[in-house]
Amino acid sequence: MELFARYRNQYPELADHLFRVQHRQLPEGWDKALAPFPADAKGLSGRDASGKVLNTIAKNVPWLLGGSADLAPSTKTRLTFDGAGDFTAEHPEGRNFHFGIREHAMGAVMNGLSLSKARPYGSGFLIFSDYLRPAIRLSALMELPTIYVFTHDSIGVGEDGPTHQPVEQLASLRAIPGLITLRPGDANEVAEAWRTIMQLRHQPICLILSRQNLPTLDRSRFADAAGVARGAYVLADAPGAGVPEVILIASGSELGLCVDAWQTLVAKGIRARVVSMPSWELFEKQPLAYRDAVLPPSVTARVAVEQASTFGWGRYVGLDGEEIGMTTFGSSAPLKELQKKFGFTPEHVVAAARAALHRPRA
Repeated sequence: MELFARYRNQYPELADHLFRVQHRQLPEGWDKALAPFPADAKGLSGRDASGKVLNTIAKNVPWLLGGSADLAPSTKTRLTFDGAGDFTAEHPEGRNFHFGIREHAMGAVMNGLSLSKARPYGSGFLIFSDYLRPAIRLSALMELPTIYVFTHDSIGVGEDGPTHQPVEQLASLRAIPGLITLRPGDANEVAEAWRTIMQLRHQPICLILSRQNLPTLDRSRFADAAGVARGAYVLADAPGAGVPEVILIASGSELGLCVDAWQTLVAKGIRARVVSMPSWELFEKQPLAYRDAVLPPSVTARVAVEQASTFGWGRYVGLDGEEIGMTTFGSSAPLKELQKKFGFTPEHVVAAARAALHRPRA
């Protein structure tokens, strides 16, 4: 303690950093530069929004560092501000790591860095999460806040075909105890996902991001994206409505799709609700009263929409609900064709909502 006290007197800023690193604390004002993304129908891809947010945060958190398994231009995880630099033998102060095409080794290195109390992230395509699953599992076992950034998160990969279109990966990651998955639905949800991630101290995180653009929702019309921190939140209700008749639940890129379907249902006089659910794990940590407020038990007409395996969604839609997801592998085709083929259209969501509403109840 005496040695550290002398160090603090001589290097107060570095001593403060060292203390915060060792106690997994964040610098004062670490998120002060984060600004809301303006509403935009064209929007940003999840990966592009994440790249902007990551660079904003990393400027204020010197021990946030990482890279990719040879995919930084695609995952948008390179730190580009002055002073970030590349980690090399000649420049150990560099914060960009070039892990190479070795996903499992990347995960192992990240866990080692996390044990040293640095805050590491590593990135790749979601389909390649299978290659580093043992490292992710160990992150959860050791309660390390390692950050895994996975892009190209669905059949939205399009022409890359079924070999590169993750279908079962989301469900398999959600099955790992202690791991938090976050699949934000627009740029502001991405920002709130990072805000949530940075405050975690004992849980590893998989941030799941789209390759394709997602509309940036108008938050003056829809609920604040801060609800991401609670895992799920009510994004939209019918104007003046009380308890909804039907609930549309989505994560990620399917959130905008549910908003389009919601507008059709509301225009037809149906009391519909849209629930954004980027993280099952965070939602399950909320008090029962909050969960029941978001998903009222009395409302059994529910539709879950996600461009991935439907496995597990039954816990939220129940026996009377509908699931729009993947029950097969994908196909190689442009995104719009794939969405139509597999039922990811507003019309199909509306039809599923009507089916759930008119299903006979015992």
